Amino acid sequence: MSGLVVAVVLFAALLHASWNAIVKSGKDTFLTTVLVSVGAALISLAVLPFVHAPAPASWPYMAASAVAQLAYYSLLAAAYKAGDMSHAYPLMRGSAPLLVALASWPLIGERLSGMQMGAVACICAGIFGLYFAARLPATAGIAKSTGRATAFALGNACVIASYTLIDGIGVRLSGAPAAYTMWIFVLNGAGLLLWTLMHRRAGLLAYAQTQWHLAAFGGFGTLASYGLALWAMTQASVAAVAALRETSILFAIAIAALFLREKISPRRYLAIALIAAGAMLMRAG
Repeated sequence: MSGLVVAVVLFAALLHASWNAIVKSGKDTFLTTVLVSVGAALISLAVLPFVHAPAPASWPYMAASAVAQLAYYSLLAAAYKAGDMSHAYPLMRGSAPLLVALASWPLIGERLSGMQMGAVACICAGIFGLYFAARLPATAGIAKSTGRATAFALGNACVIASYTLIDGIGVRLSGAPAAYTMWIFVLNGAGLLLWTLMHRRAGLLAYAQTQWHLAAFGGFGTLASYGLALWAMTQASVAAVAALRETSILFAIAIAALFLREKISPRRYLAIALIAAGAMLMRAG
């Protein structure tokens, strides 16, 4: 994996942690998620006329990914409503690369090197270390674990792994990573908006009047984050990019400490060090 690809994926990870923090800090996590999704769709619609269209061979993957990401946004909002970001985010983002690495060989014929497999294991161990550290009595007040949040987060990890593999294939067939990404967000945003207008129309319109800025900032963050990750998947293996992208937890921890005022225990710092070591192993591999 080249230095440019690593830098792009790390920047995408920063953007991902940032827009997740926007969702978590919103007054209504689901409606904030809808605004972010619609914001990404509107930005995409404005840019699509100026980019090349994706090849027809990628359209079935695009449609499947849009459906999967509808489930992703719904589970994301549910997980953040039920529990803390520092509990749900590591579970969602930590489980996904392991699932991608295990599935990418039989499904798309990609095998990681021994060092890259070690990097995947190191990153996953560090992220799960954050989860178990949050459950210890010393930090129980910082991250309150709940069964519902855990179930939503682990379910979402499966969804993340699914659409990562779908898009890893689809974006390569598309010949146009930017357009492929934007069409996913247009389809996903339209579906999520339609469902919300049918079930929570009044609440969405009232919420949008005071929180419209979340659509702009969050929409750009999620669109740019995933678009850069998909571009990276055309330059390196899907599993390697998926694993390195999960270093977003480092940025999430920094945001939680600096802006959400969460305390970081020594156990958490140790887990963070494992993630950083995994990122360096992935670069070397």
